[in-house]
Amino acid sequence: MLRFLADENFNNQIIRGILRQNPEIDIVRVQDVGLSEADDPSVLEWAAQKGRVVLTHDVTTMTNFAYERIEAGLSMPGVFEVSRRVSVGLAIEELLLIAECSLEGEWEGQVRFLPLR
Repeated sequence: MLRFLADENFNNQIIRGILRQNPEIDIVRVQDVGLSEADDPSVLEWAAQKGRVVLTHDVTTMTNFAYERIEAGLSMPGVFEVSRRVSVGLAIEELLLIAECSLEGEWEGQVRFLPLR
């Protein structure tokens, strides 16, 4: 099962909903691991070291830094950018599906956008 790192501004309602539906999902917030106010490259580096896929709403900077890591040949376990326009329920549903049905390493070097449609 995938392991997630939610960035600092990720919607906590989504995180709580995921854990309510499946408490076995391994998801931590940057605040939980001492990365509060860390810049995006530091968050991505920590996620890479720990093998965690990043969850973000930040389409501007986080995704750009993720692409830079990929281009530089650095490890990048994956980023899911969840649109703020997606309902909390749909975001929970899609992230649960991704978490439960993905293989470890499947999202390496990829930036994906939710909703998946």
